[in-house]
Amino acid sequence: MSSALRAARPPLLHYAPLVLAALLLVALTPINTDLSYQHTIQMGSMIGLAVLLPYVFSRYVYRDGIITFPLGFKRDRVCIELLYIGATAIIAYFLLPYYLTSTGVYHNWTVLPGFGNALRLLIGTEALGLWDELFFVLTILTILRRYMPFWYANIVQAILWTAFLYQLSFRSWGPVFIFVFALLQGYIFLRTKSLLYLLSIHLTLDFILFLVLVHTHNHALIDIFVTG
Repeated sequence: MSSALRAARPPLLHYAPLVLAALLLVALTPINTDLSYQHTIQMGSMIGLAVLLPYVFSRYVYRDGIITFPLGFKRDRVCIELLYIGATAIIAYFLLPYYLTSTGVYHNWTVLPGFGNALRLLIGTEALGLWDELFFVLTILTILRRYMPFWYANIVQAILWTAFLYQLSFRSWGPVFIFVFALLQGYIFLRTKSLLYLLSIHLTLDFILFLVLVHTHNHALIDIFVTG
């Protein structure tokens, strides 16, 4: 590691307590798929604070600008990036229905009839995908990279991400592909520096997850999948 990079490191005591506090907030959060207004507000407030706390300290207390949320695309890679999003959608189309139905994991979600309930499920699914990227990649991975090599930091954030979604409802062999996905998202952010691109991938995946959940609870409503 170069002397310039070592000099650019923030003091460990600046961020170690923040990471621990953020992880403690997540650990104390009642993590499940309950979409009641009370639980949504409670869970959303606590995990939202876990993102906000390190960001506020980085921007307004330490003033080092470590944690940012860059949105831009690199124009010379647009075609490749669009192809990757398309590949993600295709894999999700075949994999998610098989995973949810073959393991029975879809029972961990309650999908109530009615447009309003479906809309809440969609918003909740996509909002959690947004939070995953903000917390695990743009916050935890970004901080850890200041103190260890990228792949060590990336593995740590992927383990934490996988553990969170396991607690949420993704059981059986689901954590295997969640871990791989988390590693890829960390690497993609390293290469692109674009939150917008990470979200394009993740929210596409989560939209298909939403469709599969509706499908598994009511085949007649959405019957477009061939593997579940």
